[in-house]
Amino acid sequence: NKILLGVVDTVGYPNVLPHFPFSLISLSLSPSYHQTLDTKDLKVSKVTANGQAAKFTLGPKHSFMGTPLEITLPFDLSRGQHVIVEVTYETAPNASALQWLTPEQTAGKKHPYLFSQCQATHCRSMVPCQDTPAMKHTYYAQVSVPKELVAVMSAVRDGEEPDPQDSSRAIYHFRQPVPMPSYLIAIVVGALESREIGPRSRVWSEKELVDKAAYEFSETETMLKTAEGLAGPYVWGQYDILVLPPSFPYGGMENPCLTYATPTLLAGDRSLSNVIAHEISHSWTGNLVTNKTWEHFWLNEGHTVYLERMIGRSMESEQFRQFKAMGGWKELQESVNTFGANNPLTNLVPNLNEVDLDEAFSSVPYEKGFALLYHLEELMGGPEVFMGFVKSYIQLFSYSSITTEEWKHYLFTYFKNKVDILNKVDWNAWMHTPGMPPVKPQYDTTMADACIALCKRWTKEGDLGNFSEGDVKTLSTHQLIEFLSLLLQQEPLPLSHVKRMQEVYQLNAFNNAEIRFRWLRLCVKSKWEDAVPMALKMATEQGRMKFTRPLFKEVYNFDKYREEAVRVFIAHRAAMHPVTANLVSKDLKVDNDKST
Repeated sequence: NKILLGVVDTVGYPNVLPHFPFSLISLSLSPSYHQTLDTKDLKVSKVTANGQAAKFTLGPKHSFMGTPLEITLPFDLSRGQHVIVEVTYETAPNASALQWLTPEQTAGKKHPYLFSQCQATHCRSMVPCQDTPAMKHTYYAQVSVPKELVAVMSAVRDGEEPDPQDSSRAIYHFRQPVPMPSYLIAIVVGALESREIGPRSRVWSEKELVDKAAYEFSETETMLKTAEGLAGPYVWGQYDILVLPPSFPYGGMENPCLTYATPTLLAGDRSLSNVIAHEISHSWTGNLVTNKTWEHFWLNEGHTVYLERMIGRSMESEQFRQFKAMGGWKELQESVNTFGANNPLTNLVPNLNEVDLDEAFSSVPYEKGFALLYHLEELMGGPEVFMGFVKSYIQLFSYSSITTEEWKHYLFTYFKNKVDILNKVDWNAWMHTPGMPPVKPQYDTTMADACIALCKRWTKEGDLGNFSEGDVKTLSTHQLIEFLSLLLQQEPLPLSHVKRMQEVYQLNAFNNAEIRFRWLRLCVKSKWEDAVPMALKMATEQGRMKFTRPLFKEVYNFDKYREEAVRVFIAHRAAMHPVTANLVSKDLKVDNDKST
């Protein structure tokens, strides 16, 4: 299958993507001459097949999956015949894949901004398509924008030219020759600038952030080369990074040729580059080898976390990998606690029938998946041996979409001399049982020992005068994050303790988002009222769900400030990404109708 995105007109209408014509060249239409495409809130005005008008109907609307678009071809098909189906349509102002930012919501404050986020099933609100990771396609696009704005996509840039129909506009061309699933289609339009950060990489953002971003991501080529050494050649050509406005709901998104990154990564010390290592790793696990359905999402994310940590091992040390794995186990524990240990959504391979995938999102496929791969690594002979399997798995299944059963069958084939060991793994407990994994790996605690010791002091020490700024002077950024994470797992500290911690460590002064997020949660848990406005400020000045949702929840759980949490959310809701707003409203039990 190939998708041709026609001229995309992104401005002129404040909230509509008008006449985003879409052509699908389908090489394998079914003999019934019907084509069914996924749509969501699209206004379809015309469908043609090879230039002839085609009948179309929109089926019943599902609450979160949208509406099937049924197309009947106006002619009989012969074997091997190419058919171009063109759909003319408009997206809705509330399309779940798109966020339209006003100039006030951008860093530059002068121009509007558009970005898409299609994972898992939001592409259908932007493009009529077969919106499943089981289908892969190449795509080509032309995007028309005002001359002062720039368009980028999850594709190779293929030139630009003046718009022949409007001299105030420019047309950008894109091509993506590597087959990929619909959730990886991405478009961004804004007042963007770029800087070269490597022989095949540029960083893009508004000019206010572009130099800071170029510094933060300067190790990108080293990471790419390290990943190639582990997983094989990088096939996507360009590897660019785009730093989005603060409302972007995730840490990163692995769109081919154009990784999205949250501005919360711009810590000024390159300490949060593991997010980029993660997105780079997706170039192999996820983008090349893809889960066939979202039940098998762990194949994307578990392998990507494994590869990300192998990059960390190569660039830092094995102890660093072990340290990050320990942190991941804690994140898994927190997800299991949030969902409930008996919740089937904590299965590695969950049943997602009639489940809204945004609501199912958690660290389970990432960290339970990693824990399984790490357990298998130990059983099969260590990191080098197991990385050999991962590389071979990538080579075999590249350009395809697969299930857990196919992965497992190949695991048994590759390690055919160790089948007796593999047969002793409790596969049902790992794959189909909720809660924590059946085996807890024994990670090397060398880098964590100082964090564990300091955490114990704060939970056991009676005399607060024994603490000093020297306690944290020798800790790395990663270790300080770990120390705060450990404290968050304990019962809330007495208010006197968090006040003393601020006195000696000056944690309010830290701008690193990972540190600030954990510190403010810790303070609110301990009922420090001074921290409430700071927590709500962080929850609203950026929109990364990893930070925004827990911060709102902590304030909501502080009875005295429950109404304040709801009030602040309602006041900021319109500026939030639609997915974030929807999930926070559920967290805070806000009636959607009353709050809009």
